[in-house]
Amino acid sequence: MTQHTDITMRADIRFLLGDEERSLRNIDPQMTVLDYLRLEERKSGTKEGCAEGDCGACTVIIGEPNGDGGMAYRTVNACIQFVPTLDGKQLLTVEHLKSKDGSLHPVQQAMVETHGSQCGFCTPGFVMSLYQLWLDGGEEDRGAINDALAGNLCRCTGYGPIIEAARNAGGVAANDTTEQKRRADLATRLTDMVKDGGTLAVEHAAGRYYAPRTSDELAALLVAHPDATVLAGGTDVGLWVTKMLKRLDPIIYIGDVADLKSVSETETAVTIGAGVTYSRAHDALGRVAADVGELVRRIGSRQIRNAGTVGGNIANGSPIGDMPPALIALGAKIVLRMGDVTRDVPLEEFFVSYGKQDRMPGEFVQSVIVPKPASGMTFKAYKISKRFDQDITAVLGAFAIRIADGKVAEFRAAFGGMAGTPMRAKKCEAALIGQDWNEASLSAAQLALASDFAPMTDMRASKEYRMLVAQNLLTKLFIETSAPDIATRLVGKEAAHV
Repeated sequence: MTQHTDITMRADIRFLLGDEERSLRNIDPQMTVLDYLRLEERKSGTKEGCAEGDCGACTVIIGEPNGDGGMAYRTVNACIQFVPTLDGKQLLTVEHLKSKDGSLHPVQQAMVETHGSQCGFCTPGFVMSLYQLWLDGGEEDRGAINDALAGNLCRCTGYGPIIEAARNAGGVAANDTTEQKRRADLATRLTDMVKDGGTLAVEHAAGRYYAPRTSDELAALLVAHPDATVLAGGTDVGLWVTKMLKRLDPIIYIGDVADLKSVSETETAVTIGAGVTYSRAHDALGRVAADVGELVRRIGSRQIRNAGTVGGNIANGSPIGDMPPALIALGAKIVLRMGDVTRDVPLEEFFVSYGKQDRMPGEFVQSVIVPKPASGMTFKAYKISKRFDQDITAVLGAFAIRIADGKVAEFRAAFGGMAGTPMRAKKCEAALIGQDWNEASLSAAQLALASDFAPMTDMRASKEYRMLVAQNLLTKLFIETSAPDIATRLVGKEAAHV
């Protein structure tokens, strides 16, 4: 095994499958959890539908110590989760809901009683999403249930009976001492399983995989392997394997780097470590601005948000990533690290061109610093897609604007889906700053967008549609930030042309 200075390594992947310990060696580090369950463990309840994290048929639950002596449970898509990422965690599948006497779990019984299943292919995935709600105490609110089920697609039963099942299933009582002790024992057991090891190092004929525990270890590994694929939640990288059939060697996983999983907040900014998932970052980003929180809620599904990270979304440079345009409009910056050296980069400067970022080999995103809007600044973000939930954006507009004495004193506008990278609309900004906030300046700003962007046509939208939508989002911003009488008049004018 390759040795790295001052890094302790071990070769076996240790986790719990249900309550049973597993220690895996000599396994392809790109094997997905789905394939492992079905091919190695012969647990066929977990289904393969899309193999890209969209349909939810492969939904499983991962449990891990929460740092307070208990356990935190989250749903993920097994089809894009690599087996080594299970190290130090508990994996639960639909088979683990069966009781010792063979009776159904309350979640399964509720599905039966409401006739929530027909063909049954998607049912195990739905059951696991409902089981996660049950583990968190149950849920009766329709909106919360919809959000939990948005990543599970059903084509035959329809959602009505399944939502009813969610309401009827109940949940584990928060003060259930037996359950609390069970979780505390599990947390201790999982911690003890990996406490004697350092960096997980899987070195297989098919490729290498490293999972450091500290950012110092991560930095050292990336200096040694500057061309490694950095893996966070796998919501993008996983598709490189399942859809593009790529071989990645080596893989360096950041999901176990404790100091990259923190969120800190001051009066002026929120700092998010590169390993923080969207689910964990949601509340803090919502406190930056309500529209940022709502935007996070519409990124993928709960399974995707439970795995995908804010830092990973930035680092892969996707032109359709939802979060970067909002962060650019807010004036965010990222901290990059290589070895012992760090540097701050304004996020808008990080994206150089399609598929190219201002990141050197061996350098990684350490954190994202998101400023809170200053007093008097209004922030708005609008996502346009064919579906409300779990859909790739056609156009995303994000705006930070301050109006003083009827004039645009400050303005930042950024868009996604309009170019090869998320970008500021600088000519649009220049057309507005210092001008009266009225219909004439709005029209000038809309015209300027044609100089900022030359969007493309693809399966999600035509270039003409994208430009029209981007211009209309400026109108929406104007309506929402203008005096009521101006907004009412403008809405009436627009309606007259429909």
